[in-house]
Amino acid sequence: MSIYEYKLKKADGAETDLSPYRGHALLIVNTASKCGFTPQLGELEALYQKYRDQGFFVLAFPCNQFRDQDPEAIGTIEAFCRKNYGVTFPIFDKVEVNGEDACPLFRFLTKEKGFEGFDMKHPLGKKLDGILSADDPHYAENDSIKWNFTKFLIDRSGRVVERFEPTADMGRIDRDVKLLLTHGRGHTDF
Repeated sequence: MSIYEYKLKKADGAETDLSPYRGHALLIVNTASKCGFTPQLGELEALYQKYRDQGFFVLAFPCNQFRDQDPEAIGTIEAFCRKNYGVTFPIFDKVEVNGEDACPLFRFLTKEKGFEGFDMKHPLGKKLDGILSADDPHYAENDSIKWNFTKFLIDRSGRVVERFEPTADMGRIDRDVKLLLTHGRGHTDF
């Protein structure tokens, strides 16, 4: 199945798919409004503004699966993102990214790009590792989404080219987006 065929809901509840984004580079991210990584919304907006005229979109999917960090209704979440972080990129309806009720799009994304670990130099890297290890000492052995703000970079043909954990440096993400837009491939393709 093509990434563009997965059925999704917009924040207003209207059903859609990703076909309007065919031919664009995408950064798909599961977000939360009460997380230590929530300030990344501002960084994601800056990235979107920087590259949107080159055919780049950030697509946000709020998720409440990680320590109840996005419990509000989607309208409240969307208003929070727009008011507090100036978000103008598309925000979709809340999804689950893991488990039986996981959104099929996120099942596809994790199948295409697995978990490769957190950046332990990031201030929250060791904390996340500790939290997840306490719940499951073998958490790193599967490809599930581990936390809010996991990001997937998609090329213009719909191929998943990179996965970034929430601890990934935004400068690295910026460089990979730029490479994808200018050369048509991510850093792992060189």
